[in-house]
Amino acid sequence: MPHAYIAGPLFNEGERWFDEQIDQIAREVGFTTFLPHRDGKEAKTYEGTERVQRIFIEDVNGVDRADIVIANLNGITTDDGTAWELGYAYAKGKHLVGVYTDWRLQFNHQTVNLMIECSLHKLVRSLNELRDYLAAYKAE
Repeated sequence: MPHAYIAGPLFNEGERWFDEQIDQIAREVGFTTFLPHRDGKEAKTYEGTERVQRIFIEDVNGVDRADIVIANLNGITTDDGTAWELGYAYAKGKHLVGVYTDWRLQFNHQTVNLMIECSLHKLVRSLNELRDYLAAYKAE
């Protein structure tokens, strides 16, 4: 079964909820997943700077194990941690999918930072489009 790392901002309920929707779709299509705020368990046993280092290590290991990285790119700008995860995954040769559903797209042609957009294998603009793309990717 292909393994997906779900990247995205996770600092409020709305961000976590949307990341969880991406995760649910990936699982429904047949992927195993790593969702940092759900699966990063070891770091929770540490305190202070040691905890921050463990979170970093868990997330890097999560990207390393993944076949595909699916990133929530919604927001005024892409979350900086998500941007780092995408850059790292790109350097590792991972398959990259961005999810950007902001309806303001209709008012200009640039969706996300060009360095991020050009590193993606696919940029989808809805959760339904994500489902269709992941099903086709898995079938390959």
